[in-house]
Amino acid sequence: MNIFVTGATGYIGKNLSLRLAREGHIVHALYRDINKTKGLEHKNIKLLHGDILDKNSLLIGMKECTRIFHTAAFTSVWTRKPSTIKSLNVEGTINVFETALEISAEKVVYTSTAGVFGPSGKIMTEENMPYPSSFYTHYEKTKAYIEQTVVREFIDKGLNVTVVNPTRVYGPGPLNDANSVSKIIKRHLEGKIGLVPSDGKSIGNYVYVDDVVEGLVLAMKKGKKGERYILGGENIAFIDLMQLIARESGKKSRLIKIPVFVMFCLSWILLIFAEITGIKPMITPGLVKKFLPHWRVSSEKAKKELDYNPVNLEFGINKTIEWLKKEYDL
Repeated sequence: MNIFVTGATGYIGKNLSLRLAREGHIVHALYRDINKTKGLEHKNIKLLHGDILDKNSLLIGMKECTRIFHTAAFTSVWTRKPSTIKSLNVEGTINVFETALEISAEKVVYTSTAGVFGPSGKIMTEENMPYPSSFYTHYEKTKAYIEQTVVREFIDKGLNVTVVNPTRVYGPGPLNDANSVSKIIKRHLEGKIGLVPSDGKSIGNYVYVDDVVEGLVLAMKKGKKGERYILGGENIAFIDLMQLIARESGKKSRLIKIPVFVMFCLSWILLIFAEITGIKPMITPGLVKKFLPHWRVSSEKAKKELDYNPVNLEFGINKTIEWLKKEYDL
């Protein structure tokens, strides 16, 4: 089967493309930067230079494809031009959907984020929760808009779209903003000091990248039109996650708990510095706010309707540690 993948050089897109290629599918992998295609060498992967903002390249890429995975997105924590986020995430998605409709694609699986649900509070987050009134990042805001407006609009036009909402993804792959947990594990293996926001007791949900890829494949096979599925792993406090990493790696943690007000001050300083120099900040005020509440989620819907079955956290952390040691000679 010919399958089109946007964001094929990204964290999830690359792992997905390789999975599909190994299964014998012909993957039309869209990329913008040739330097990021390393690791996509496979006889079943057809690399196509293009951009989701260029409909002509989408038409060429989708030729003879019946199924489309849209994983491309602007995920960076900061940009000097916030309009770039809206352009790539919203306008780019509209282009992908319009082109898919034009070629009469059988199905599109759109990768969103569990961040669109907002913090969990006392109740475990599920897919039927209402959208929050505000968001911590432009990334989450654009993703929520796409789910609420763009997906609905194209379903009404006849496009078969299923949405998946991964939580905090970790595991082998590019160490970019979309894979921040693996960057934290790498710092730990290097013996560097780890920073813990507040008391570290805020709960998040962490999912192994292979499980997200499996969830995408299952959503293509079994996902219902117009439905969304949370692809999560385990809920755990950040401080407990760091202790787990230390235990599984055999290396003692070197952690410093940073008071909230210090983190806010630091984030604002880094943000001002970024605006002046153009150097991306390590953290922003929005991210500080995001890591303070709990983000407990349930993947029961995906388990029941897709047969989604994520690995336990210990297994995923071990596999990530093994990969980091081999990849970076740690």
